[in-house]
Amino acid sequence: MTALFPPTGAWVVERDGDAAGLFLYRRHYSARKYADGRKPRLFVGPGEKMVLVSIDRAALFVWRKFKSMRAEAGINCAVFRNEGAERSSDLIREASTIAWGRWPGERLYTYVNSRKIRSTNPGFCFLAAGWTRAGTTRGGLVILETFPGEAVA
Repeated sequence: MTALFPPTGAWVVERDGDAAGLFLYRRHYSARKYADGRKPRLFVGPGEKMVLVSIDRAALFVWRKFKSMRAEAGINCAVFRNEGAERSSDLIREASTIAWGRWPGERLYTYVNSRKIRSTNPGFCFLAAGWTRAGTTRGGLVILETFPGEAVA
């Protein structure tokens, strides 16, 4: 598939439904699995969105701006998955810079479900990229966030 925009460092901006992005999304712990077995092509959901796929097609980063049911302000990292050799914290820093290019000055945030990952330090790659813990949801998800100028260069 042809990218929407030329590559920016490690990332290429793609459409929702990009084959490589869809493959990586389906391997992510948050991927929606339908009881009737259907596998939709689109995977991001409503709202403004930006799908980033690494040039080597081994990483996926999805940004989404929408009205959060938890009243979170800012741009949400809906999915991040890295199956490649590139360091996750480097990919996150670069994806953050790309997001601020589209949504200048916005808070970036994500949720990490510590019960569904193997790490003893949930969200470590985000923390290594300069993000900070911002609390937990009522359901126990860890909230991580960053603001322009905070991420480690």
